[in-house]
Amino acid sequence: MNEAPGVGRFAPSTTGHAHPGTLLAALLCWLDARSRGARILLRLEDLDPDRCRPEFAASIRDDLEWLGVDWDEVILQSDQRSDHEAALDQLAEAGTLYPCRCSRKDLRDHAERAPDGGHRYPGTCRGRSLPEDGWRKSSEPLRMWLPDIELSLRDESGLDLSQNPSAAFGDPVVRRRDGAIAYHLATVVDDASASVTRVVRGRDLATTTATQILIQQQLGLPTPNYRHHFLLMEQRGNKLAKLHGAVDTTLLRAAMSAPSLVGLLAQAATLRPTNTPTTPTEILQDFTWQRVTPNDQILTWTPPHLTLHRDR
Repeated sequence: MNEAPGVGRFAPSTTGHAHPGTLLAALLCWLDARSRGARILLRLEDLDPDRCRPEFAASIRDDLEWLGVDWDEVILQSDQRSDHEAALDQLAEAGTLYPCRCSRKDLRDHAERAPDGGHRYPGTCRGRSLPEDGWRKSSEPLRMWLPDIELSLRDESGLDLSQNPSAAFGDPVVRRRDGAIAYHLATVVDDASASVTRVVRGRDLATTTATQILIQQQLGLPTPNYRHHFLLMEQRGNKLAKLHGAVDTTLLRAAMSAPSLVGLLAQAATLRPTNTPTTPTEILQDFTWQRVTPNDQILTWTPPHLTLHRDR
């Protein structure tokens, strides 16, 4: 391959135990990086003071080690606060940072729907000024004013990511009311700080890509290559995830060996024709993205069995 190996990352939030979707995403990130001879980082996203807990971060690390994937470096997102604040300083200097008094109820009652099912921010508080002593003295959420620009984008798989983020989502929150740095800004800054060149993640995050690229451009940061992969779904059609009551590793590890679970994930990804116990290292030997299905897959958990059904 002519492309430089680069740096990849896997960045789970530490708001609960890992579930099959977490492990699939970790496996695909790891296979992508190791097949290229790239470095791969584990970034534990722990900025939400209400939902993130150290024991979840520890359990995720332990589960990934059990699965059989390794990392060149482990980063706690909360340790990057100085970089996040430097980015907020830059936005304030550019005049694109402003406080917002709008509540979530205001948006639910009056705002249009956004592509991710949330609500588009209509720019109600644009034009409000930061406190005279700077953004650190604001007790309100802070938003970043996005330019009205249509981005024409496709990711590495050919997925169309074209979007005008300002029109689709509105100005993103970059610092929350509780002082926590918000997802979009932290992700962009942390990727740049770690020299990440490749972002491999689930297709549920595809709609965020244009916003993040626009923030990168406003901060003068490089844009990684993006690839979005298929998802594991519950039978009713919802994404298999913690919020939807998906089985987590506290149950999976009692019911399955790591090679059995890796074999099931490899079958779901169409990297193996059947569910045969295997390891990430064995899959790596003939891994290519051309062999990975683009179609979401359905899993069901009927204790003690995790069962793959069919392409959606």
